[in-house]
Amino acid sequence: MAETIRNPIEWGVDQLRHAAHGAAAAGRKVRHVEERLHAPQPAVRRIAVADLWDALVRGAEDFGVVRSDVVFLCAFYPLAGLLLWKVVYGAGMVHMLFPLVAGFALLGPLAAVGLLEMSRVRERGEMATFATAFRVVHAPSFGAIVMLGILLLAIFLVWLGAAALIYRFTLGPALPVSLGSFLDAVFTTPQGWTMIVAGVGVGFLFAALVFVISVVSFALLLDRDTGLDTAVSTSIRVVRENPGPMAAWGVVTAGGLVIGSLPLLLGLVAVFPILGHATWHLYRKVVRR
Repeated sequence: MAETIRNPIEWGVDQLRHAAHGAAAAGRKVRHVEERLHAPQPAVRRIAVADLWDALVRGAEDFGVVRSDVVFLCAFYPLAGLLLWKVVYGAGMVHMLFPLVAGFALLGPLAAVGLLEMSRVRERGEMATFATAFRVVHAPSFGAIVMLGILLLAIFLVWLGAAALIYRFTLGPALPVSLGSFLDAVFTTPQGWTMIVAGVGVGFLFAALVFVISVVSFALLLDRDTGLDTAVSTSIRVVRENPGPMAAWGVVTAGGLVIGSLPLLLGLVAVFPILGHATWHLYRKVVRR
């Protein structure tokens, strides 16, 4: 059938129809999130520290199999860091560089969703490719995944606000003239050390909060058609039932991200996907099928 040029009215009607379909689909996702609230709680297992090592080994195996795809998927992380440095430094907001880079760890569980999906597909014996990461949009609990991601983003923004206030009441309110002067003030003045201690302490609280509510939440939402409240409460129960191993997992995750941040965040191209894949295997160990 030959193509013809449509008039603006026909084009406008088509766009309205597509928008209506999109709105309806979004509405169904929201209603589904509401319908799945208070879903049954899955059983939680107790694990040992040795299980963490096994999860990491399995995560590394997943990375080895789909390495080229995962590297491409995660290359945005160091590139985003370099771009962030350029933007922040050029805008005269050097004092917010570390809070921004450190704060990205708060969004790590959300960024790892595609990696979880890859490991889930490989577990079923299927081929995992770059496109597999985007199949999360078809998950029955995708609406809840989006809402949990929005929650993490909100926590990230609150962290940035807290970091800005800490700077204001220690080295501020004037902005640093240069990176050198800022680092000199941070490490050679009492106010700078106060900022470091306060920033690390407050940052730890934010990181602990995100860890507790999301350590297995995204994996559970990918694996089952369950509610957001069920996923978060299950994650909390996992931490409560396994305080030692979960504390060790938090240290491994934090240490891995710190090591991966050197140099210039390039190490995260390998560290981040391994941790993301390993999280899926950790989920399998602590939540009964």
